[in-house]
Amino acid sequence: MGSPRALLLICSFLPGLLISEAAKILTLSLVGGSHYLLMDRVSQILQDHGHNVTLLLQRANLLISGFKEEEKSYQVITWLPPEDYNKEFMKFFDFFMEETLAGRDTFESFLKLMELLGLQCSHLLRRSDIMDSLKNENFDLVIVESFDFCPFLVAEKLGKPYVAVLPSSFGGVDFGPPRPLSYVPMLHSFLTDRMDFWGRLKNFLMFFGFSMKQWQIHSMFDNTIKEHFPEGSRPILSHLLKKAELWFVNSDFAFDFARPLLPNTVYVGGLTAKPVKAVPQEFENFIAKFGDSGFVLVSLGSMVSSSSSQEVLKEMNSAFAHLPQGVIWKCKPSLWPKDIKLAANVKIVDWLPQSDLLAHPHIRLFVTHGGINSIMETIQHGVPMVGIPIFGDQPENLFRVEAKKFGVSIQLKQIKAETLALKMKQVIEDKRYKSAAVAASIIRRSHPLTPAQRLVGWIDHILQTGGAVHLKPHAFQQPWHEQYLLDVFLFLLVVTVGTLWLCGKLLGMVARWLCGARKLKKA
Repeated sequence: MGSPRALLLICSFLPGLLISEAAKILTLSLVGGSHYLLMDRVSQILQDHGHNVTLLLQRANLLISGFKEEEKSYQVITWLPPEDYNKEFMKFFDFFMEETLAGRDTFESFLKLMELLGLQCSHLLRRSDIMDSLKNENFDLVIVESFDFCPFLVAEKLGKPYVAVLPSSFGGVDFGPPRPLSYVPMLHSFLTDRMDFWGRLKNFLMFFGFSMKQWQIHSMFDNTIKEHFPEGSRPILSHLLKKAELWFVNSDFAFDFARPLLPNTVYVGGLTAKPVKAVPQEFENFIAKFGDSGFVLVSLGSMVSSSSSQEVLKEMNSAFAHLPQGVIWKCKPSLWPKDIKLAANVKIVDWLPQSDLLAHPHIRLFVTHGGINSIMETIQHGVPMVGIPIFGDQPENLFRVEAKKFGVSIQLKQIKAETLALKMKQVIEDKRYKSAAVAASIIRRSHPLTPAQRLVGWIDHILQTGGAVHLKPHAFQQPWHEQYLLDVFLFLLVVTVGTLWLCGKLLGMVARWLCGARKLKKA
């Protein structure tokens, strides 16, 4: 053992050592809703673990109903796009949500949304005061979120290494991981990893459609790139995706189908699940009324909790009235239609502690829109689900929920009181759903490291090693024909055809010689 004096010396130097390892990290949150909640959590975790974090936040369109903002220990730099842009964005977003809720969402509408985000990016890059301030900070690392491609362009403009966060499960963004089409389903294919011949054929054909759509989405940022990067050094978005030092994926193998990953790809699903706290007394008092029957939690996410049509609210309210359980529903009381009488077993609230309620021993079911953050929290606590997908990755997420037997889903436009009530009773009463959810929870909880530890550990690793070149395959520098061995196949084809041709010529010569020899003999 060391002497007390030596121990005291080590302890006196330790704070200095820890401080010297602290890095200056910039995180970016340029879209609202669950995307902001995820980047807020990433920023807070890294700040709590000794790094100096600054979040650049676009505050105009947080899109979170009833959100209670907590005090931050990290620094926040806020910026607002021009007022005319904000009006245009919100006008379109309201239209986009109306179309989506009516089941009329299209890829063209999504492209328009990405076009507006590209325009927002131009407004940000024109703000020399903000960009110069960020350059002067000389950050060690930038953390970008990949729904919007603007953060990649900001990081490139700053000339700093960056780490990317995929806010959903795999599928929406191609950043280079292996994708064997025989068992890795394409986005919106609604296939599992167990495909028959027709499933593999469908998956193969959908790969080409996905590639075309990716190109169209990337092209929405072409004007921004042309405006803010000089000719000859303009980045290509598909290259920027592969340039990221690490990719953190907001999912987990308890939810995703098993697939090959590259060393620079790390699952961190569950980052938003905070330590469980006691449920506020107003909720406890309500839950207690229903005794052993328990309660059902209902939340359709941050963007749509107050957007549902009156007809949908009426059908859902009638469905909940058929249940013996109490129902706690995140739905704005101020917007509740006056002509619909709230069911006696339903409590509607602006805000609720979702993770704490999911951990409550009397919860029986979660009715969710299928956002990935909500699904990760639900799996964490082993709660079965009934999903009502709205848009984006939610239908795909809830397809996985059904495939994994955690619950069932129902389309928003198909919601009728009787159908929804039957679905909820089915999941509550059939214990196989609860068993599957608990099994997933065990998988989720039994990782050797928590999502936060994985996030911090890998960030520290690339800071200490000066990047992640050792984690990325050389394939990222290879042209596509080399990656897929097309040059090798072409060479082997030429050699094979050439050999066959040569053999044919030789056989022809031998045959002619034999024929000539026979003619001479007869003569």
